[in-house]
Amino acid sequence: MLEREKRIYEAAEYLKKRIGRLKPIAGIILGSGLGSLADKIEKPLVIHYSEIPNFPVSTAVGHKGNLIFGKLGGKTVMCMQGRFHYYEGYTMDQVTIGVRVMKLLGVKYLLASCACGGLNPSFKVGDIMAIKDHINLLPNPLIGPNMDSFGTRFPDMSHPYDEELIDKGRKIAAANGFDLQSGVYVAGSGPSYETKAEYRYMRLIGGDAVAMSTVPEVIVARHCGMKVFGVSIITNASGDTEKADFVNDEQEVIKAADAAVVKMTALFTGLIKTLK
Repeated sequence: MLEREKRIYEAAEYLKKRIGRLKPIAGIILGSGLGSLADKIEKPLVIHYSEIPNFPVSTAVGHKGNLIFGKLGGKTVMCMQGRFHYYEGYTMDQVTIGVRVMKLLGVKYLLASCACGGLNPSFKVGDIMAIKDHINLLPNPLIGPNMDSFGTRFPDMSHPYDEELIDKGRKIAAANGFDLQSGVYVAGSGPSYETKAEYRYMRLIGGDAVAMSTVPEVIVARHCGMKVFGVSIITNASGDTEKADFVNDEQEVIKAADAAVVKMTALFTGLIKTLK
């Protein structure tokens, strides 16, 4: 077994002892400003990342750094209240260790969320976008010797986001009184926000939203055979970026994400209810 593989199994074995008979069907990753969704998890078992062997510690603003097990939508879930980013100085193995551990604990579905900058001119601040595809400008997390126990050397990425889950999500959103947008997510390294020219470039290559996470986790989830549902909270709109006084502000991103948590909680809870 590869050394990097051993670290994943060690983390999973520790968690198996902590959670006992709990069998999570879904894994949730909560991005910047979205951690309060975790407060809706019933009978929570909270484990800080620092307690888990080989887990990094989340340093980004708005990421509490807890792994939470409990019930949401009547199903057992495993929730990362905060994620790890490449810009924090972590390797891609560290960035994606949570997803690998989810697989070893029996998770079949990954629901990932993040705060994003809008590229599509039709988007408004506070919109929720289901990710239908992505453009990866980060290093691929599968670079290096393949971990055969998780998946094949060359996983197919023609359908990274599950179309059936997106359809369900659209119906759940409508039932809760809001529209679920859809679009292509562009993943960059950060931590600096994009220049105006970079915003224009990302729109030209087909992007609808841009942020600094999610794609590495999705690639690894698909390598592991999980079905994926990804959503982005639009925290600024593309029309704003061309204004002379436009600036990206970290606290404004968190504020906009906070405002959308109610919608996202309804969306994730409703979707998890349907999982089998």
